Amino acid sequence: MHPNAPLAQPNREEGIASSPKRLARIAGVFYLLVGIFGGFAEGFVDPKMYVAGDAAATTANVLANSVLVRMGVIAHLVDGAFFALTALMLYVLLKHVHQTVARAMLVFVVIAVGMISLNAVFQFEGLQVATDGSYATAFGAAGSNAIVMILIEIQHFGTLAAQVFFGLWLAPLGYLAIKSGLFPRALGVVLVVATVSYLVDLLAAFSSRDLAKQIHPFLIIAPAIGEVWMVVYLLVWGVRTAHVTGRAPIAL
Repeated sequence: MHPNAPLAQPNREEGIASSPKRLARIAGVFYLLVGIFGGFAEGFVDPKMYVAGDAAATTANVLANSVLVRMGVIAHLVDGAFFALTALMLYVLLKHVHQTVARAMLVFVVIAVGMISLNAVFQFEGLQVATDGSYATAFGAAGSNAIVMILIEIQHFGTLAAQVFFGLWLAPLGYLAIKSGLFPRALGVVLVVATVSYLVDLLAAFSSRDLAKQIHPFLIIAPAIGEVWMVVYLLVWGVRTAHVTGRAPIAL
């Protein structure tokens, strides 16, 4: 080496990627935050606002819980940000297994995040209409309530529609988990089954409300087991580093 040649600087990205356990645990932290913020927004805030078929009751709920609605909107957006970061970390961790499948996983998550963010805007606009008296003045109380209802319903059914991609991203993740050897094979299988559960649940929700209520408790079992298992495995064990190889990614 020439005496005046600059010393090579360590590449931070390579340093992180060369430590699969560290990368996995970072992904686990992000995935846990997705569950916390997403669970709060979708499991607690959203059900308190929307009353199917009742615009006046929905508007009253929004008015009575305006601070909670704002918190829910923020939680949806933060959920989306951490969801994207989770997918990015898992992509870096698993792209050596099959680059095309890893990219598909990332694309599904990007679409889901876009839908989550847009749905949050509709929810926020529902709050704006409910709390701004000018809408009631212009359209009357019933008209203002109807606008709120439309916006909240778009958010409600938009979140259901995003479930397509909440489910689809788990299929490539499950495949990569199985093929990589970094995770228990059974975990990968459960993640693939969770994809089917998500999609069937979505079809039922849009085709028959009564059927959806009957089968929903059964269809959430596989996603709940698979995603909780993945989060716990990432946080506690990271990955099975003995299976990591330096082979080039498989690409189509």
